[in-house]
Amino acid sequence: MRLEGTRLVLSASALSVAVALTTPALAQAAPQANAAPDTAPAAEAAQPDVKEIVVTGSLIQRPNNTAVSPIVSVSNEAIKASGNVNLQDALNQFPGFTPAGNSGTGGQGTGGRASVNLHGLGPNRNLVLLDGKRLPLSDISGTVDTNIIPESIIGGVDVITGGASAVYGSDAMSGVVNFKTLRSFDGVKADVQNSLSEKGDAYKFSGSIAFGSSFAQDRGHVIAAFSYTDQDPINGKARSFFSDKTPSSYIGTGTFVPNATNAPNAAVVQSVFAGYGVTKTINPLLNLGFNNDGSLFVQTGAVNYKGQTNSGGYALVGGNVRMPVGQQVDFMNGLKRKTAFVKADYDLTPNLTLYGQFLFVDLNVHTASGNTLTQFGQLTTIPVTNPFIPQDLRTVLASRPNPTANFLWNGRYVGLPYKSWDEDYTVQQYMAGLKGNIAPGWTFDVYASYDQSVHNQTMRNAVVKSRVQSLLSAADGGNSLCQGGFNPFGDANMRSVSAACAAYMTKDAFSAERLGQTQFQGQINGKLFDLGAGPAQIALVAGYRKNTYNYRPDSDLQAQNLEAVTASQPASGRISVKELAGQIDIPLVADKPFIRELGIGAAARVSNYSVSGTVTSYEADMRWRPTDTIMLRGGYQRAVRAPNIGELFSPQQGTQLVIGTPPGSLGDPCDYRSTARTGANGAQVAALCVAQGVPQAAIGSYSFPTTATGQLVSGNIGLRPEHADTFNAGMVFNAPRGGGLFGDFSFSVDYYNISIKNVISTVPGLTVLSKCYNLDGSNPGYAASNPYCALIQRDSNGQLVNVATPYLNLGSLKTDGVEAQVNWATPAPFLGRTGKIYATTTVGWLHAYKVQLLPGAAEMNYTNISNGAANPSSVPPRATPRWKALTTLGYRSDNMGIGLRWRFQSAMQDVSSVLTPNNTQVGIAAYNLYDLFGNVKVGKMFELRAGINNLLNAKLPYVASSQNGTDVALYDPIGRSFYIGARVSF
Repeated sequence: MRLEGTRLVLSASALSVAVALTTPALAQAAPQANAAPDTAPAAEAAQPDVKEIVVTGSLIQRPNNTAVSPIVSVSNEAIKASGNVNLQDALNQFPGFTPAGNSGTGGQGTGGRASVNLHGLGPNRNLVLLDGKRLPLSDISGTVDTNIIPESIIGGVDVITGGASAVYGSDAMSGVVNFKTLRSFDGVKADVQNSLSEKGDAYKFSGSIAFGSSFAQDRGHVIAAFSYTDQDPINGKARSFFSDKTPSSYIGTGTFVPNATNAPNAAVVQSVFAGYGVTKTINPLLNLGFNNDGSLFVQTGAVNYKGQTNSGGYALVGGNVRMPVGQQVDFMNGLKRKTAFVKADYDLTPNLTLYGQFLFVDLNVHTASGNTLTQFGQLTTIPVTNPFIPQDLRTVLASRPNPTANFLWNGRYVGLPYKSWDEDYTVQQYMAGLKGNIAPGWTFDVYASYDQSVHNQTMRNAVVKSRVQSLLSAADGGNSLCQGGFNPFGDANMRSVSAACAAYMTKDAFSAERLGQTQFQGQINGKLFDLGAGPAQIALVAGYRKNTYNYRPDSDLQAQNLEAVTASQPASGRISVKELAGQIDIPLVADKPFIRELGIGAAARVSNYSVSGTVTSYEADMRWRPTDTIMLRGGYQRAVRAPNIGELFSPQQGTQLVIGTPPGSLGDPCDYRSTARTGANGAQVAALCVAQGVPQAAIGSYSFPTTATGQLVSGNIGLRPEHADTFNAGMVFNAPRGGGLFGDFSFSVDYYNISIKNVISTVPGLTVLSKCYNLDGSNPGYAASNPYCALIQRDSNGQLVNVATPYLNLGSLKTDGVEAQVNWATPAPFLGRTGKIYATTTVGWLHAYKVQLLPGAAEMNYTNISNGAANPSSVPPRATPRWKALTTLGYRSDNMGIGLRWRFQSAMQDVSSVLTPNNTQVGIAAYNLYDLFGNVKVGKMFELRAGINNLLNAKLPYVASSQNGTDVALYDPIGRSFYIGARVSF
């Protein structure tokens, strides 16, 4: 809400988190405005009085600006002091956030988006706003990509814990993140920052310039801000940690994959290997690879393998020949962002103001996943007429019952450029509004906005299956199609692909996605009556919103004609909603003994969705301030979330499901190495696998060759809205202002409880596998007709092709915990007249995080769990630590500051303790990071800042549930890094 008046100072209920170089790291704002300069002197000095304020979490400005819901406020200085160029990375340091999408996620063509996730309930269950208004959406799931928000325009961020649907509408179930733009100013502000790791990579640059001016005798104000951000990608080969991670059976030598129903003669295979001097018995159903001299080797056990073992991209893992893909993949995405932002207002009359806003973002995110492999869809085969077949392989092929049949091969295209994606986003938002006074005590605000997000995705060096098949099937090996043809037998041959054949085999696959959002809203605020404690206030809102979506994939992507990616189908849809809402606040008692303030409030919203029908959300709250130093607060909210376009209309879309390699991870339960096969019920699992399509002749040696498979997600028009009941109760204490050791001390503690029913979600793919194969007792009869088994698809060779995970109304999500914030500062005149030593901390304690997959099913306890295989939007999320804290100790004055920041996360168990409790993997030890930062001011115009992140160069922890052995979205993969920045204002 926007109101006339001077700058709003949030009450003690708001935590002003200034992890800044000139301000304390966590400064609890006081209830009186005259105390604010002690809280953030540098920030206050830089901000002139303005006519416009933004109140987060309310349509009404309550007495003393009291916020009943817990609010964490993050200053612009805090963001800069973190050394990050992306907003979500700065926010993820705080306990209330769980990392979702960031620079360490979004590969494999999944968009490279950045998102925020409150309390691990999913980025689509918290609402992301700009000045209290909705931002453009970035995908079919309704997620806001925070990459589109230029850091240069942000004056601060407010974060609300708990449901706020009655105030803001659908999606505000776990809370609200409100980015507040710069306030009006006159002059020019420029900022630049560079950062670099101690290894000389991980370069990040951000630069911005903002212009502000008043005009027409201060009746009008305009701000224009422009910025540029550049972040280099980091490849796995730059860090030794990834040298042996993600070991894949798809290797550059190529392998012959025997068909159990047309297997080569065992004696012939044995005879071939006897010629190499091998006396060990060879299983004729095991994959055979190709040495550069034309001889064969057994991939399992590396029998007669003559290639590289710890170099050239190869390694022996468990005695088997593998290619660790971790050294090929960009574990941090590259990013380039250009932004323009303009907002202006003009007083048409003393009681009528016209305002407008424009946002433009040109964003490119680059992701890379290494060499393409032969996976997904109709696999390519090789005819026995291929001229490149080694002689020993011809001997083996001729021993099959059907010697002339084509044969299946696996491989990795090491002679072709790495597969990568350029995700190009063009975002525009236009807004215009009119606000003013209707009568004494009554105001109005009406606005309309339109935004459009265009996402053009280009998959670089995509390998086209049909062209590869043409080369393999050609009598001359493809030489007539391109120079030299294609020889897949042996690493040297695979790397000798000519430029002409590389161009023939690959293409740049282009897909386009377009999202639109139209909004109209009108709001009236007024004062009703006064019971002696202040006027009761009311706000009434009417609004309309329409969202549209259109997606057109590349024709070869749609036809599953590209290697190693699952098909995506065209999609389109639209939904609209009409809403009426109201909020009331009633001060009951004021300035009485033990009741300095007592008030109640309530809000309600009725929303009519074009597909889901009508839903109602509401809330009630109370505040009591028995003394000037203590406030008690609490509230209840019934929040709703209607299904979004993707959940309703999405056709079957492919993505990647990370399953890992058994026995260290779940893997394919049919794999002979898996704990499902080696456990007490291994025979029943094997029988189930055969019933699903694994050939009986191959079940004894069946293995899945890689760490990931396909996942098919599809919409469901029959979905019902989610409902959440959220509670919060807390206390805030502010010591009386004055000198002495505790003259600047405050703390707050809040309990939250969020319970969501009719959860709209896909069943987690790993859960489907666990339940089908009875790893958690869900299928005791090992029946192939089990509903979870029906979601699993295998090909004719029994290989796991896809796990279907349609959107459904599942069971429930429940989480509760406590968040506490403490701020302390004391004068340090011996270091300078305005100097202060300060210590601040914010701590989160998670009591429980529980998931019920289906109504009536047992709850699964994901409290204190590391889930490294989780996607950015997954529920449960990638981590639910019991404790998380951010603490800063430092010194500040008007002219300089220095501080040490400590980021803490408690130890966690691996997700296997939930999914496969009889075979748990190693968990995660407690994780600590320390950052050092400082700043100095030179005159009134110039400020220099610098810092060292990950000061002690903490190493990456091992995450058993992640295919790359860690979680780069959650833990720091860069190591010690340095940044330096400067700001000038005039």
